Amino acid sequence: MTRLYILIATCLLMMASCNTYKSNEAVESKVRQQVDTVGFAQYSWQIDSVMARIDRRGWKKIAGDPWKLAVCPHDDYTYVGKLYPEVLNNIKADHVFLIGVAHKAAQLGLEDYLIFDTHSQWYGPYGNVPVSPARNEIYQALKDKYAIISDTMHTVEHSLESMIPFMQYFNRDIRIIPVLVPAMSPERMEECGKALAEAIKDVADSRQWEWGTDYALVVTTDAVHYGNEDWGGKDYAMYGCDDEGNAKARTHEKEIIENCLNGEIDPENIRLFSAYTLDSADYHNYKWTWCGRYCVPVALYTAYYLNDSIPLNGELIGYSSSITSGHIPVQDLGMGTTAIATDCHWVGYAALGYR
Repeated sequence: MTRLYILIATCLLMMASCNTYKSNEAVESKVRQQVDTVGFAQYSWQIDSVMARIDRRGWKKIAGDPWKLAVCPHDDYTYVGKLYPEVLNNIKADHVFLIGVAHKAAQLGLEDYLIFDTHSQWYGPYGNVPVSPARNEIYQALKDKYAIISDTMHTVEHSLESMIPFMQYFNRDIRIIPVLVPAMSPERMEECGKALAEAIKDVADSRQWEWGTDYALVVTTDAVHYGNEDWGGKDYAMYGCDDEGNAKARTHEKEIIENCLNGEIDPENIRLFSAYTLDSADYHNYKWTWCGRYCVPVALYTAYYLNDSIPLNGELIGYSSSITSGHIPVQDLGMGTTAIATDCHWVGYAALGYR
């Protein structure tokens, strides 16, 4: 009976969260609070201190136009380090489409649809971040066929919130449009990406927004989750987790990035990324453990169709992992780690910018 009660409660919660947008007055003070207050900064002095501890002398020099699209990790600040600000500092637009992982979507029975929320603001260390009114228009264009609402999903998901402190550090005026991507087939990813591009185009045209200067896309993913220790009993160590095995895993990572994400991006590259990361027999399962195996293709398809089927050019800002990066000290800032970092449990991080 206990399991039955839990199931009924879960269903009622999902029904309550997967509703339609209420009036602006009804959600005026609805703030989405931060989930991870250990790995991520929640106060301005914390992010100021993290930035002060990052050595900018090693940053990749970025010349030219701002990013239209960026790929950014979302793991603990101490592990990811300089890759966060190194890629996000070239997002110059005030309106940012944040496209993220829906880690717990399967537990909530969510898949196949882009997931929107109804919060009017998201918590940020320099003050709450407004959600752009454009979100509601885009949702209305996508609802029923391509999009649903689940405040529950957004409330428990940590991936998007990781980037807000860094984006606020560089631009206090950002407005966000948060979108989560659960499991879906490669074909469905392209459908959703194309539909999202068309909806964004309509909204941008009506507001006379320029891509890159007025609005931008940022998709977040951690790269491989590797090893056979503390992964919930699962073995993700395809090559073993000694020095040789970990080196082979990082070589495999670089192959995926070079073949699928770096340089010009078109549907062939995106499908290849899915071939690397998804089980060909069941797309719900990993082939190679990138948590962004669904949101990255959707974001890339969105960018491709936004650019009128002309490939954007991607530039690798950097790659590191939780065992090869120089860890930023954060314990004295009241922060820490949410997972171990060992030869048998590590996460990869890739950061890229597109224009």
